[in-house]
Amino acid sequence: MKINPEIITKHGIKTNEYKKIINLIGKEPNLLELGIFSAMWNEHCSYKSSKKYLKTLPTKSERVIQGPGENAGVVDIDDNDAIIFKIESHNHPSFIEPYQGAATGVGGILRDVFTMGARPIATLNSIHFGNPNHPKTKNLLNGVVSGIGGYGNCIGIPTVGGEVKFDSSYNENILVNAMAVGLVKKDKIFYSKAQGVNQPVIYVGSKTGRDGIHGASMASAEFDKNAEDKRPTVQVGDPFTEKLLLEACLELMQDDSIISIQDMGAAGLTSSSVEMASKGNLGIEINLNKIPCREEKMTPYEMMLSESQERMLLILKSGKEENAKKIFSKWCLDFSIIGKTTNSKNLVLNFNDEEVAKLPISSLSTEAPMYDRKWKKSVVSKKITLLKNYRSVKLYDGLKKILGSPNNSKKNWVWEQYDHTVMGDTIQKPGGDSAVVRIHGKNKGIAITVDSAAHYCLANPVTGGKQVVCETWRNLISVGSLPIAITNCLNFGNPEKEKIMGQFVETVDGISQACNYLDFPVVSGNVSFYNETQNKAISPTPTIGGIGLIKNLDLMMTKDLKEVGSCLIVIGKTLGHLYQSEFFREVMNLYEGPPPEINLFNEKNNGLAIQKLILNKLVNSVHDISAGGIIVALSEMCISGKIGAKIKLLQNNIDSHEYLFGEDQSRYLIEIKENNKDKVSNILQKNGIYFEVIGKTQKEILEINKDFSVKVSDLDKFNSFWFKNYFGENYGN
Repeated sequence: MKINPEIITKHGIKTNEYKKIINLIGKEPNLLELGIFSAMWNEHCSYKSSKKYLKTLPTKSERVIQGPGENAGVVDIDDNDAIIFKIESHNHPSFIEPYQGAATGVGGILRDVFTMGARPIATLNSIHFGNPNHPKTKNLLNGVVSGIGGYGNCIGIPTVGGEVKFDSSYNENILVNAMAVGLVKKDKIFYSKAQGVNQPVIYVGSKTGRDGIHGASMASAEFDKNAEDKRPTVQVGDPFTEKLLLEACLELMQDDSIISIQDMGAAGLTSSSVEMASKGNLGIEINLNKIPCREEKMTPYEMMLSESQERMLLILKSGKEENAKKIFSKWCLDFSIIGKTTNSKNLVLNFNDEEVAKLPISSLSTEAPMYDRKWKKSVVSKKITLLKNYRSVKLYDGLKKILGSPNNSKKNWVWEQYDHTVMGDTIQKPGGDSAVVRIHGKNKGIAITVDSAAHYCLANPVTGGKQVVCETWRNLISVGSLPIAITNCLNFGNPEKEKIMGQFVETVDGISQACNYLDFPVVSGNVSFYNETQNKAISPTPTIGGIGLIKNLDLMMTKDLKEVGSCLIVIGKTLGHLYQSEFFREVMNLYEGPPPEINLFNEKNNGLAIQKLILNKLVNSVHDISAGGIIVALSEMCISGKIGAKIKLLQNNIDSHEYLFGEDQSRYLIEIKENNKDKVSNILQKNGIYFEVIGKTQKEILEINKDFSVKVSDLDKFNSFWFKNYFGENYGN
C-alpha cells in the first residue's frame, strides 16, 4: 500500500514527524513500519509533550530502589521486603466501553507489578464521572464499577480503596485510573532491560487477536462526536487467564532463567520488544509466523499493534527454554520462541520468509520527538464579592446538603461490589483515610491511598498540585504510617493548547515542590493527555497514589471515635478559607475563587507531630480535615464510631461557618483520652504546633454551641442517601 497524507494523518503522525521518520530510517516507511512509529511516537507511549517537565520531579530517597523508567516503582519496607506499585489511566477505553475499558485497566496495571516479580496484594482506583444528571453518567458509573469488580474479584486480589467523583467537566470524557501494589523480596526483583546476544525471545500468555489495535494511539487523541465508533480499539480482558499468567510467571521467577521480562501493554508486541531492546542497547529479531494467533490470516500489522490482554514478552537465558515451556504448559498458556536478541540495534520483523520491517531501535525510542510546547500561565481564580449572605444558612442545612451530595456521600455502593478482603490481609477496608494491608505473616503493614482535587487545580494549578500531594501525605499519616513515596497519573486535556499545557506545567511544579519538601518522591506514573471531546477539556486532574509503612500494626489508627468522654483537638490553624470549599460549591453554588494556600513547613511539622503522638500511644483516633472542613471531618468520625460529640467554638474572630466549613490545609482532628491532655499539649507546644481543644465525645448526639444538635444516626442517613436515591430500586443489585 502506498503511503499517502491521509494514511499518515490517520496514524496520528504530523507532517514534521513524518519527515523526521524518513531522515531517521533513510527511506519512506511501509505501512507496517508507519504503524510501529504511530504506536511508539504517540503521546501515551513517548511522553513527547511531558518528558521535559517529568524530569523535574524528585525521584530518589533512601527507600527508593527503582524510580521511573521501569514497569513500576520499587521501595524498601525493611526485612528484605519491597513494595512495587504504579497507577495508570484507562480513560478513553472506559468511556467507549465502560466494562471492558475498566476491567483491562485493572489487568494492565496488575501485569506492570507482577512482571517485576511481585505478587500483587492490592488494587485501588480513582474514577471520575460527569454530572450525575447527564444521560450517560449512570450507565458509565455502573459499567466501570462492574468492570473493576469483575476483574479484581475474579483474579482474587483485593480492591482496598479509591475515590469516586462527579463533575460536569467529565461529561464526555470520564477518568478511570487504576493502581496496583505488589510485594516482593528485594533480591528477587525483575527488570525489563535486555542483555546478551542470541538469547531467545519468548512470547507467553494468551493468543493475539484483533482487539485493541491502535489502542495507544486512540488514547493519544481527542474524542469527536463519533467516539463510540472506536469500540474495536478497546481490549477485552480475561481475569482467569491473567491469574494463570501471574502464577506461571512467579513460578518461573523462582530460578535464574529470566534475563528480562516486559508486559505487552499499550502498543502490545511493538512497545514491549522495542523497550526491552532499547534499555539493553541491543537489537531484536522476530519471526511473526511464530506468534500464537486466535484469529485467521492476521497480518504483521495487526500482530504488532494488537493490544490483546494477558500477554508477556520474556528474554530467557539460552538453554532454559524447555523448563520454562513446561511451566507455561502446566498453566495452560501459550509459550512460543518468536525470536532472538541481536547486536544490530535494529528491530527486524520477518513473515513468510520475508523481511517485512527493519527499523533502528533508537528511531523508535531515544530519537522519538520531545516537544517544548508553548504554554500560558494560568489565570488564578480571584476572590469575589459574595452576592449571597452565606452566614444566613443554618449549620444543620449546610451540613446535611454536603453529607448528602454525590462527592461527599458514602461510597458503599461502589466498594461493596469489590472483594476487599480476599487474601485475608486487609486490615483497614475502604472508607477510611487510607487502606491498610498486612505484610503476610508479619505484624507490619502498608498504608495505601489515592487522591485528587481537580477543582483546586483548575482554580490554581500550582497550589492544587501541592495540595493533592499533601492530602495524600495526611491520609497516610492519619492511619499511623510513615509516608514513603508516590505514583501519579496526570490527566489533562490537549497539550497542543497553550492553556492546557500551562495547567500541566504549573501542576507538575506544585507536585514537585511538595514532594521535595516532604521527602516524598515520585517513583512511577503515567501522563494522560487529550482528555477532551469536541474542544471541551476535563478539569486538570492529577491523581496521586501514596504508600506508607506501618512498622507495628498495633499502632495503626482509624478515624472512628472510640469512647465517650474523650477530648477532641484540632491540630493546625483554622483561618476560615471558604473559596473552592464544599460549602461554597454544594450549598451556595459558588465555584469561583482561589483554593486554600499550602504552607509546606506547617504541613510537615503538623504531620510529624501526629506521628509522634501515635508512636507514644497518646491518640485514640485521627482524621485529616479536608473536603467540607472541621464539621464534615467530625461528622465522619461520629458516623464511623457511632459516638457523638459536644463542641464549643472559640471566639477567635472567625464566623462559625468559616470555622466549621473552611478548608484550610495541614489540619487534623484527633481524639485523645482526657488524662492524656497535658502530655499531648506538652508535645504539641514543644514542637511549635498550633492546636485547639474544641470539645468532648458524648453519646448519640453531635452538638455545636447551643444552636446545633443532630443525632449521629441521622448524620449517617444523610451520608448514605445519595447513592440509594440515585439507583432507587436497583441499589445493591
